[in-house]
Parts: sequence; structure tokens; C-alpha cells
Amino acid sequence: MAPEKHKEKPQRSCLACREVRDKAQLLRFVLSPQGEVVPDLDGRLPGRGAYCCNSRACVEKALKNKGFVRSFKADIEVSASPELPVMLERLMREKILGCLGLANKAGKIISGGSMVSDAIRGKTKPGIVLVAEDVSESIGEKIVELAKINGIPCKKLLSKDEFGAILGKAPRSAVAVKQGGFVERLACEIDRYRNFLGEV
Repeated sequence: MAPEKHKEKPQRSCLACREVRDKAQLLRFVLSPQGEVVPDLDGRLPGRGAYCCNSRACVEKALKNKGFVRSFKADIEVSASPELPVMLERLMREKILGCLGLANKAGKIISGGSMVSDAIRGKTKPGIVLVAEDVSESIGEKIVELAKINGIPCKKLLSKDEFGAILGKAPRSAVAVKQGGFVERLACEIDRYRNFLGEV
């Protein structure tokens, strides 16, 4: 029996920098029936796709150099739409919050500075810890350092109000996600968001 050939991953080039990457590493956009460029973060929307690096700078450059117009071969308004990067940032934040909401419904969330700290010190460690960007420095740095000592991934993002709202509680300074499938999914969404912003 002949050895099975390794299937190469499909690749696309960025509209802005022209760098070729695996399609899964790029941001996909499609053209709506109304002629608007729509981000397709899950890669599931029908239609021909156009691609950019997961970078705000590349999306802004593609808008400026009319890369979307050339790719879709249509007279579209996107070249005059500086709201697209803002929309992408908002959608990525919503994906993170949505993932946290699902984890909360599954009983996988620990919230609040003291409870998260206790969980980090506990026998069964959480899979990831998130600290609100607007938390006081004394509380935030304590949790970050505690997570580091215990080898637990820790990210600073979102706000206390956003954490509280998605959990249906008062503002929360930190949340921890218990070990399980939600951790990897959440980490991927956070990495994509921070890469887009140029923080990684």
C-alpha cells in the first residue's frame, strides 16, 4: 500500500502585506448581499473570502490601499470604512465573553479576587486565570504573581464590569476557568484578540 500523502494546509495571502500564511491563521472577510465587507471570524459564512493577517495594522492598510475592492472585484464602500477594525476588535471581545458565558453555564468559572486566589493555591489548579485591566494594581499584581508561581497561564484583559455582566454578578476583578475544554478554546480567542491589537 502506497504511503498516504501529507495533506498540505490551504494557504492564502494577506491583502495588505502579501505574506502567504495558512488560511486558518488569517482573518477572513466575505461580501454581504448588500455589498458590505463582513468579518467571518469562524470561517463559515458563504461566498468568496478575502484574507488579512490577524493584525489591525494589516486590516487598516488593506482598507487604505483598496485591497478589498480589488479582491472582491466590486465597487464597495469598505475603502471608506474606518469602522472595520473597530468592529473586529468588538467581535473578538464578544467571542471571549461568549466563551466565558458558556463556561459559566457549565459551572467552570470561579470569580472574584479572593476566590480566584484560593483556587490558585488549591490542590486542583484552574486552567487559566483572567485579571481585569482596570483592577487595582495591588490586587491585580498579586493574582498575576500567584498564578506565575503556580504555573498557571494568566492574562490581563477586559474590564471588571464585563466580567460581572457575563457572569450575572457585580463587577469582578478576576475570573478563573477550571481545567477542561473551555481553557484551550478561550486561550485561542484571547491570543487572536491580543495579536490583532499587536500586544503579542
